[in-house]
Amino acid sequence: MMRAVLFDLDGTFADTAPDLGRAVNIMRAARGLEPVPLSETRRVTSLGARGLLGVGFGMGPDHADYAAMRDEFLQIYENNLCCDTRLFPGIAELVDRIESDGLRWGIVTNKAERFALPLMRQLGYGTRAACIIGGDTTGHMKPHPAPLLAAAGILALPPAACIYVGDDQRDIAAGKAAGMQTIAVRFGYLNGSNPDEWGAAAVVDTPAEILHHTHSDC
Repeated sequence: MMRAVLFDLDGTFADTAPDLGRAVNIMRAARGLEPVPLSETRRVTSLGARGLLGVGFGMGPDHADYAAMRDEFLQIYENNLCCDTRLFPGIAELVDRIESDGLRWGIVTNKAERFALPLMRQLGYGTRAACIIGGDTTGHMKPHPAPLLAAAGILALPPAACIYVGDDQRDIAAGKAAGMQTIAVRFGYLNGSNPDEWGAAAVVDTPAEILHHTHSDC
């Protein structure tokens, strides 16, 4: 029996792609450029600023203007965190069931706390989550297991009593390294990869399927 469910944030718990794409297009509009379709920015959402600036402006971290553009992007995003961001369909019902079953849940994301904490508050789940671990909480980011181990520590649970759910291969790698059961979701961003090849204990198509695995060994 699992005692806690931990979720990745972007692409697993919430669909943040519209507002991340919005930030890129605000930057493009300020430069007299046409907007990039959401279908183009969505596919690189899991890569954060690096992926979005790559699609929006064809630049990578080695570009001379990258640091300044990244700062601009992050400030615009911070000002527009939750305009069109929504929970994925079925997540609200899943969280209700997790709580009614007496389990605890939390968020472990590579998103910095400056974005993750207010976003969870704006979504209405900031106080319901037992923990919110950001990419800068521990000094390590996934696929390093430290963020997940920090979450287990806050929950006062052994990692083996926790399930980690994510939409990226690094989520599964981090969960396995932390000694947790892992679930990959097909409804997330996936970053162009096949979740069936990540080595997760289970792969699901909908949030409702996750509940089954809280009562099994995945």
